[in-house]
Amino acid sequence: MIKKDINVSTANTLILGVTFKENCPDVRNTKVVDVYSELIEYGVKVDIYDPWANYEEVKHEYAVDILSDLDENIKYDAVILAVSHNEFLTMDLSSLRKEKSVLFDIKACLDRSQVDGRL
Repeated sequence: MIKKDINVSTANTLILGVTFKENCPDVRNTKVVDVYSELIEYGVKVDIYDPWANYEEVKHEYAVDILSDLDENIKYDAVILAVSHNEFLTMDLSSLRKEKSVLFDIKACLDRSQVDGRL
């Protein structure tokens, strides 16, 4: 984000996925919450969306609220693909992003030319 001159402290970020693995509702042992917590420590506003995860279970286990739906009117400074659910792989991720934004692919499942960074 710094390379693209995006102010980290005011950034609006979306994490796609919170479950332990793709296409599975299990949130036990997920490390996505660690990424979420680290971003929050830097003052980043973070939304999490995962159609596979149970909202109440995530709230109970991790004290984190997740979105039940994506608002097509909200554009993000950063989108992090954390879990490679089939829905996310076929989604138009550019529709979620501001013109000047970053896309980070934790699972390395997207074409390298689409992303700004990956693990």
